[in-house]
Amino acid sequence: MSTAPWLVVGLGNPGPTYAGNRHNVGQMVLDVLAREVPGAFTAHKARAAVLEGRLGVGPGGAPGPRVVLAKPASYMNVSGPPVGALVRFYQVPLERLLVVHDELDLPAETLRLKRGGGEGGHNGLKSISQTLGSRDYLRLRVGIGRPPGRMDAADYVLRDFSASERPGLAVTLEEAAEAIEDLIADGLEKTQTRLHAARS
Repeated sequence: MSTAPWLVVGLGNPGPTYAGNRHNVGQMVLDVLAREVPGAFTAHKARAAVLEGRLGVGPGGAPGPRVVLAKPASYMNVSGPPVGALVRFYQVPLERLLVVHDELDLPAETLRLKRGGGEGGHNGLKSISQTLGSRDYLRLRVGIGRPPGRMDAADYVLRDFSASERPGLAVTLEEAAEAIEDLIADGLEKTQTRLHAARS
């Protein structure tokens, strides 16, 4: 399976209405990462927009590793079927599946990388785990913090980032894209050590 591509999935809701929402930060990360992969996102029969290509340059100037960047065209709470279809289509082992998603339980602008574990109430992750029959895939958690006051979490995640949050968000998106490149190049443990030390 070493020839299988990496599948990097950015979670969110489809369409321009949701594009700037906190819940769509996973797709925002993919848009930044896509600058490093020649080409453009196109529609896939798995109900996702995908960008296939090589990420950067490998040793000795060789083409970089194969990647598939994917944004499910389904709503967040039914992300599982498109992800499962992509995993099957590209024959991706779970150790090469990375899901990028928003995380209420992390402070804003915090990044954490892990394999497996629970879903923490995240309906997109629940759907993916249920479809795959496993939780043993990689996740890049992008902190968005808890809602202020008594605001409902469901309302909070469907609101756009505020003007005051956007400068920090831009930095976080760049660092998240870099973390994905590091993960693919150097593996989970080395990337966790660097990322978590930098973001502690």
